[in-house]
Amino acid sequence: MVIELFLIGVGLSMDAFAVSVCKGLGMEKINKKHAFLIGLYFGGFQALMPFLGWALGIRFQKYITSVDHWIAFFLLLFIGGKMVIEAVRDKDVQEIGAKDLPLDHKEMLLLAVATSIDALAIGVSFAFLGIRDFSEILPPISIIGFVSFAMSLIGLLFGIRFGCGIARRLRAELWGGIILIIIGTKILIEHLFFN
Repeated sequence: MVIELFLIGVGLSMDAFAVSVCKGLGMEKINKKHAFLIGLYFGGFQALMPFLGWALGIRFQKYITSVDHWIAFFLLLFIGGKMVIEAVRDKDVQEIGAKDLPLDHKEMLLLAVATSIDALAIGVSFAFLGIRDFSEILPPISIIGFVSFAMSLIGLLFGIRFGCGIARRLRAELWGGIILIIIGTKILIEHLFFN
């Protein structure tokens, strides 16, 4: 389960990784305070959104227990598929910010929300998979938040060192989408054939 959560965290953090690479272009060298805050924005929202999704989903879980695995599968398929399609379109990764500007918290808030919307649906799928109380949801959201925090820091370092084009060359979003699709398929197969 920890490995699956780690992989979900990696998949969800790919957008934040790509944006962090671009943010790294705005730094001549690593600014530890800015790096920590950027990681905190992305990691914090990647943890908060699944929690909110779970809190909403838990209210409806008892009504759809018989189809919960299908819901989790389609949510992960939709999110992963969207990421794959966006990566295949080969959209340009835009440079965000100019060199050595102060961190714009309003911009960071918008970027953090935009890159973590998909995590809301993951939280809903956690509710449908039987996570019932806060003590059960805390480990998954902590792992997802920590992975996103770390991936954001790695993205910043890549951005400072190599520039924004690396995110496109690595196809980070493509691989993130594929990971989510694989996990969704695994959940469906386990529920259909092994329960």
